[in-house]
Amino acid sequence: MFTTGGLLVLLLALGIHSHLKVKQLNKQLKFEAFKNQELQKKVKLALKTITKMERNPDLIHSREFNLDYLRMRMEEDIFHAAIVNQLKVKVKQKITVALRPRQAEAGLIGIASKPRVVDEIFDVEYSPQDNPIAKKRVLFRIQIKLAKLPTQATSITISQLIDCIEKFMSHEAETSNWQPAIQGHIAYMHWDQKAKPTPLLVIEQSTEGGNVTLRSRNVLPSSSTSKPPQRQATSPHQGR
Repeated sequence: MFTTGGLLVLLLALGIHSHLKVKQLNKQLKFEAFKNQELQKKVKLALKTITKMERNPDLIHSREFNLDYLRMRMEEDIFHAAIVNQLKVKVKQKITVALRPRQAEAGLIGIASKPRVVDEIFDVEYSPQDNPIAKKRVLFRIQIKLAKLPTQATSITISQLIDCIEKFMSHEAETSNWQPAIQGHIAYMHWDQKAKPTPLLVIEQSTEGGNVTLRSRNVLPSSSTSKPPQRQATSPHQGR
């Protein structure tokens, strides 16, 4: 009799516990469903706002303004050093592994490696130095597309990439595209106009065509045309 009573009490306790647990789970499920609905409303509102901003005629040239402002900031020593140091680290991290020879991975020595396609993308971030609580923000992204041509060391290729990016981002570079020589091969640098909302700088190298036999200094084209030298005016009293 005592055993039956104990089992009855145990069953009642389990029933009450299960009822409370189910009630708690139902309450949590309703709360998560409410959060999901609110999140969907926020996403729809954000998409509507972004679409409205993209169609706003006052913001059509905002990308060009931001890029011009970015090039002006590159004239500042602190900003320039922060961006260049970040480029050195990230380009080396992304490209070194991608440009590693295939025979080293397969354990084959003495066999020439074929051109290896590289497609890497990374963010360039910056946080204001005068505001210690400021978070890092993405300024722009860089996408590097090139082929590993067995003509030079990987360190030289990385140095060329960093040098080209630094020159392209300088204030003197008023052009929106450029064709420098990387690995003895012509590359094409330009801002991807379809990338939204973060600007995307693309460095694309084609495997077609011949190599550049002459060493290129990768000098940006000057926007100002050179004027012919003017002949010095002589005084009418001279030469007499």
